[in-house]
Amino acid sequence: MRALGRDRSMCAWDDFAQASIDARLSLEQARSGQIPPFLLLSVPGLSAGEHRVCSELWTRDRVAASRAERARLDFRFDLTIRDKLRVGYLSNDFHDHATAHLLIETLEANDRARCELHAFSFGADDRGLMRGRLNDAFDGFHDVTALSDSAAASAVHAAQIDILVDLKGYTRGARTGILMLRPAPVQVNFLGYPGTLGGGICDYIITDTFMTPPAAAADYSESFAYMPHSYQPHGRAALGPPPSRAEAGLPDSAFVFCCFNQAYKLTPAVFDLWCRLLDAIPDSVLWLLASDQAEGNLRGEALRRGVAPGRLVFAPEMTQSEHLRRLQLADLVLDTAPYGAHTTASDALWAGVPVVSCAGDTFASRVAGSLLHAVGLPELIAADEADYLAVALTLAAEPDLLRAAKAKLQRNRLVAPLFDAPAYARSLQDLYDQMWLRCRSGAAAGPIWASRS
Repeated sequence: MRALGRDRSMCAWDDFAQASIDARLSLEQARSGQIPPFLLLSVPGLSAGEHRVCSELWTRDRVAASRAERARLDFRFDLTIRDKLRVGYLSNDFHDHATAHLLIETLEANDRARCELHAFSFGADDRGLMRGRLNDAFDGFHDVTALSDSAAASAVHAAQIDILVDLKGYTRGARTGILMLRPAPVQVNFLGYPGTLGGGICDYIITDTFMTPPAAAADYSESFAYMPHSYQPHGRAALGPPPSRAEAGLPDSAFVFCCFNQAYKLTPAVFDLWCRLLDAIPDSVLWLLASDQAEGNLRGEALRRGVAPGRLVFAPEMTQSEHLRRLQLADLVLDTAPYGAHTTASDALWAGVPVVSCAGDTFASRVAGSLLHAVGLPELIAADEADYLAVALTLAAEPDLLRAAKAKLQRNRLVAPLFDAPAYARSLQDLYDQMWLRCRSGAAAGPIWASRS
């Protein structure tokens, strides 16, 4: 499975097709724990149902191994009526991280008269500004970094958490072992991992009807908890003035195609389309996120497709505020598939840059489409690769159409639900209330819909 890991981050694609074949073979043979579910998200051609199979296989032995400890802990829950719901968030990203930037304004908008928020952090304290904001947003901040899974689960239970929200899933540093011990009566998969966790680990996944239509229920072990617009929160961070193109390393007059997704999300098929766009728009460049491992390979792949390697421009890592400033220089953002843009897409839309996306049937492939719906630009969601190329090429070749798309985005940006954190917080609270009422009544988890706020 090497080509699913390090090779993908390097954009070393010699064995790319074989990796997909190997992944599907492993799933068909039902080998427990062979493929980390996160790695499978970027493999083309796999369905949401196959992603669930992978998650179930990954957790099967782990859930079985946790049963004895879960029985020993024997957590019991107080389900009586209370004035405030207690919601805990489990993550190691409570610092200057994309998840924190997405969620912070929603946390700050929480109605503290109705809901008490607790953080359970197992990540380092960078003592930065975001860490300070998070400390202030939570009613209780619990550092469980040094605790075993059993001790951390006991800390969650001791805090009498009613709903435990996992923000990690199977991303780097996750501790799903805590969730397997069931320290809270309701457990929720949210935001950090774009897919099902399997294994009955969580009762709900927070989603929207574009991300997971009701007909997709069999592809998820969790019940759907539907937000009224997009599942993804996003605030209204200040947009400073953009730097000059020269300061950003961009040509003054070039058309700037942009994708700031991590290198492992890039695929040969998507890169083919990008090179065709560069060929069709001679005065254009492709602005990508810098990667010491991948840059040389990507320049070589461009050359093999007849595109001068110098037309790839690599942008260094920056702080969030600097990143939002430079994003405004892009003309058009191009999404990847099957693992598409998440935070990078909503950041681009907030910065006023249209995003072209091609939605598949997996959670990871549909995020940008969800965001485009919520900001009133569904016409930028392509039906397939040919449509993706056509939409992007039309916008790049016809300045009036691109200006119209940008003007529409600018009009919608401040009024569309995508960037309304207080309204998002109210809808999220409504979902939590419904989860809790179902739990208290003895009803099993089932699909729920938040009221529109």
